[in-house]
Amino acid sequence: MTETRKETPFRIVASDLDGTLLAPNHQLSDFSKQTLKELHNNGYTFIFATGRHHVDVAGIREIAGIPAYMITSNGARVHDQNDQLMYSKNVPEELVQPVIDVIRHDPEIYIHLYKDEQWLMDRDDEVLAKFHSESGFTYTRFNASNAPTEGIAKVFFTHPKHDHEHLVQYENQLREKFGDQLNIAFSTPWCLEVMAADVSKGDALEAVAKSLGLSLANCIAFGDGMNDVEMLSMAGKGLVMGTSHHKVKAALPNNEVIGSNEEDAVAQYLHTHLF
Repeated sequence: MTETRKETPFRIVASDLDGTLLAPNHQLSDFSKQTLKELHNNGYTFIFATGRHHVDVAGIREIAGIPAYMITSNGARVHDQNDQLMYSKNVPEELVQPVIDVIRHDPEIYIHLYKDEQWLMDRDDEVLAKFHSESGFTYTRFNASNAPTEGIAKVFFTHPKHDHEHLVQYENQLREKFGDQLNIAFSTPWCLEVMAADVSKGDALEAVAKSLGLSLANCIAFGDGMNDVEMLSMAGKGLVMGTSHHKVKAALPNNEVIGSNEEDAVAQYLHTHLF
């Protein structure tokens, strides 16, 4: 009798970038690049699923050297392997300035907008500019008291000294003021993000899977932020990084926890379990 090999149900691999797939220097390690190429050669579909801007992620995809889908701005934009926009969901125009007004008088907080092809900031930040140096994507300045409102994928706020509790007070204020009109989530403990209410990486992942004739059961996903929780709970298997904030682990108590991005834990897991 011939032994039949049990086929893995996973055909799609989705991964967050910062704190997950990328090394601590926010770049792909050689081992991760090699692993992504092996994934592609073994017939898997790869998806970058990130809060970053699609222009930025396209630069990282080029460095990776594989065709890949891009879920960006936490699911507000989805591009296929040929850079065609599959869908976009913007922050409602009438809410952009009111969201900014909650925070713009705080001198410690940096305000960012992702608008179509642009990254806008209310002031200069050399550290963040370096953060995106490999992809070559950088910001331009905007006036926070008169913000553009069309084509806004997300509004987000960063604290340069990584003060999470300082931002939590604004998370609470935004939830109180806008309720279920918006999706408000931390991508890192010092980056608070605001998207349209029906935007999440999980919903975007489902859209990509359906476009390929597959389902969420065929997806394996990796992440470390509160903006990954929907994706990690909806995917057939959602892996949580060991370095995730305790709020992420508390939100996903039954999900398997793996190592850190410093150890290339995503690539190591894929080698062990998929190849």
